[in-house]
Amino acid sequence: MKGLSGALLRYRIMAWVTGVLLAVMCVFGLPAKYAFDLTGDGVIGTLYSVGWVAHGWLYIIYVATGLDICFRMRYSVLRTLAILLAGTIPFASFFADHYVAKSVHAREAGMAAATG
Repeated sequence: MKGLSGALLRYRIMAWVTGVLLAVMCVFGLPAKYAFDLTGDGVIGTLYSVGWVAHGWLYIIYVATGLDICFRMRYSVLRTLAILLAGTIPFASFFADHYVAKSVHAREAGMAAATG
């Protein structure tokens, strides 16, 4: 399939960027917020707010790249929803990335064997 490797690369980049930021915000940001009562005042409170806003915008790009790869691979609706929701659960996007990459590589190998 034409453009599948490019779509996979875009998806993998966004899965990792979104996943790392979400993990950092959940592992460090949320405990810091409740331990230090971050209300938005000061540098730490601003960084906390900016981190969540950045994750929100990056998640939108993750959804766009996820839909692109899911449509190209012709995944079912449930599989597509699972992949898209993986960007909202800490560390889940890494597992989704592994699954999608494995699936794409298997399809590419099958197509290469069929044509070659």
